[in-house]
Amino acid sequence: MSAAKVERLISALDIGSSKVSALIAGKTDKDELIVLGTGQRESRGVSRGCVANMEQAELSVRQAVEQAERIAGLNIDKVWVGLSAGGLDSMLAPVEIELGGDRVEQEDIDDLLEAGRVNLDMRGKIPLHIQPTLYSLDGVGGVADPIGLHADRLGVDIHVVLAEQAPVRNIDMTARAAHLEVEALVVSPIATGLSCLTAEERELGVAMVEMGAAVTNVSVFVGGMVVGLETIQQGAADITDDIASVFGIRRAQAERMKCYFGSALSTPRDHQDVLDMGEDNLDQDGNIPRITRAQLNSIICQRLDKIVAEIGTALRKMGFAGPSGHQIVLTGGGAELKGIADYLQAALGRTVRVGKPGGLGGLPEAHSGPAFANLVGLVHYAASDPVDLKGQFDPQGSGDMAPDGLFDRIKNAIRENF
Repeated sequence: MSAAKVERLISALDIGSSKVSALIAGKTDKDELIVLGTGQRESRGVSRGCVANMEQAELSVRQAVEQAERIAGLNIDKVWVGLSAGGLDSMLAPVEIELGGDRVEQEDIDDLLEAGRVNLDMRGKIPLHIQPTLYSLDGVGGVADPIGLHADRLGVDIHVVLAEQAPVRNIDMTARAAHLEVEALVVSPIATGLSCLTAEERELGVAMVEMGAAVTNVSVFVGGMVVGLETIQQGAADITDDIASVFGIRRAQAERMKCYFGSALSTPRDHQDVLDMGEDNLDQDGNIPRITRAQLNSIICQRLDKIVAEIGTALRKMGFAGPSGHQIVLTGGGAELKGIADYLQAALGRTVRVGKPGGLGGLPEAHSGPAFANLVGLVHYAASDPVDLKGQFDPQGSGDMAPDGLFDRIKNAIRENF
């Protein structure tokens, strides 16, 4: 059997608050995705998911991409970039027109989208994703191609994801300063959902919690797409900062203690387990300070209580509440904390599982954890050739979209894909 031949290169870049990671993948003639190279560097110049120092952020991007290029043995000049912060907002714009029982023609679809002008209020933000969904006939949804069918009313929901203009432009400019052309900016929940959720989960309904270092995104999927999105300005790094502040140690040591000894769950034995604070933190008498594991876990849970309370509020705001059996998928770097899935399950009253990225051949073990779900998802998103009109704005420009051009492109996209 001959080896699969790479027919297309896909490069992904995730600029996070704690790390910048890059991945170069190849799509083969057998429609398989294989990893060619990966790179990772500590993130500098990024605060709460937004670029705060472009020079430092650009250097982190360059180093991560160069490492991936060395491993892959090739150079790249285009990337798909993830966006996890920046005033993200999601909305559905429903559109419906009367047909009077006639057959649906292409002109009716054109009129339907034309009628949607008044429903697309950009709220002064930049649209990153504009995706026409399935049609509905007389209020019954799930119709992929209505042409030729009879109906009294024809409808469609247009899904829009928005972001603040400044953070989008800064991320875009940072990548371009590193001599990388941005293929597209992709909102993190949409990319991560492709790598961590099954198609059935996205269709039937599921909530996804991405706990990054400084930002936690809570999203709800129904009907195969994101229908709600809320951003919480807290993350796993806040737990680390709490540990460092309470015990008077450096952030690096606090992160190590959290990862190796910390847990979101407590046991009676935690009061007997004593942890050494290290020789860098000698007290006034020259002794090495010690704490119990219970003290460490107490600090972790205090911050988790605050984050989970906001997660619960976000879920209720998006209508993901009540006795429904829909589960929650937890991902992001914060999902690697011991016991956190069980902690969320008890606090939110829902089944919680940790979502890890998959679907890429040759993915290194170091990049196979939930912290890299967005990076892997970017590759899946690019490979799927989605019906998405997010590219119809200029991050360097005004961020405005001409209504005529927007709806012409929606019409073309639907004609080509349905």
